[in-house]
Amino acid sequence: MPKLTIRDLPAEKLRGQRALVRVDFNVPLDEQDHVADDTRIRAAIPTIEYLLDRGARVVLLSHLGRPKGKPEPKYSLEPVSRRLAELLPGRSVSFVESTDSDEALKATRALKDGEVLLLENTRFLPGEEKNDESLSRTFAELGDLYVNDAFGTAHRAHASTEGVARHLKPAVAGLLMQKELDYLQGALDHPKKPFVAILGGSKISGKIDVIEALLSKVDALLVGGAMACTFYKAMGLETGKSLVEPDRVEMAKELLEKAGTILILPHDATVAPSIEEGKKAKAGSRENISADMGMLDIGPRTAESYSRAILSAKTVLWNGPMGVFETPPFDK
Repeated sequence: MPKLTIRDLPAEKLRGQRALVRVDFNVPLDEQDHVADDTRIRAAIPTIEYLLDRGARVVLLSHLGRPKGKPEPKYSLEPVSRRLAELLPGRSVSFVESTDSDEALKATRALKDGEVLLLENTRFLPGEEKNDESLSRTFAELGDLYVNDAFGTAHRAHASTEGVARHLKPAVAGLLMQKELDYLQGALDHPKKPFVAILGGSKISGKIDVIEALLSKVDALLVGGAMACTFYKAMGLETGKSLVEPDRVEMAKELLEKAGTILILPHDATVAPSIEEGKKAKAGSRENISADMGMLDIGPRTAESYSRAILSAKTVLWNGPMGVFETPPFDK
């Protein structure tokens, strides 16, 4: 792989060193503040254990939810630290309720070989999503080397992903990142045909490069999520209260013309007055979204046709959800 990974670092360079690892612990919590799905935590365990087995002192950074640059108790990573401790039996796992404080820095320096420290939600800090230079330098002081194992957030230039890597060397990929990049490179360079891509999420603006890169490679590009509504608007359809990017409508028109029949939009939509009013959800044609409704998921006909396309594929690349899957009934 054309990127350095933790496997490229000699074991003697890891022992006694603080490995600052950016993980993706953005997991759902239930009403009792317990981790409802620990898949992402488990995915990071191989990297954490690789470092611990070589005597590194592991310092973990992650975000959780969208707290908008200030502390919100419901987005604390403390419940995640409890679950992490259960997944690392026999290991010392501690948690500090800050990331840019003297307390956090002292905690990293107090770590012993083979111990783990999880710091508080990086998005509690206003400089995180702004990729603030000062915060990036502060993060860099928390470790002696940097490991990015958060594939799901690696496309965002934040202080804990892009910023810190400019100040803390060596900066390498973790085992999960390596695996994802190996899969992705193989899928893009040598896909078995038919090649179907599924693109969801809320905004076209974050996916323009992805769409343009895939158009020449895929046999079908299935679009879902709120980003479909910007395409609907470009087609002259009513989108009601759906999330639309007005400044991207012209670009959506250009993409539709360029893509032709390869880019496929949902035929029907599951709509509701709001996310909170899920009991009022109903499915209908994309031509019949009323002004008082917003699209919050693809509809059943689309789910069936997309399923058929996916089942016919030999390679599937999936990026982003089809709807507000965290909230019933849009989790269907």
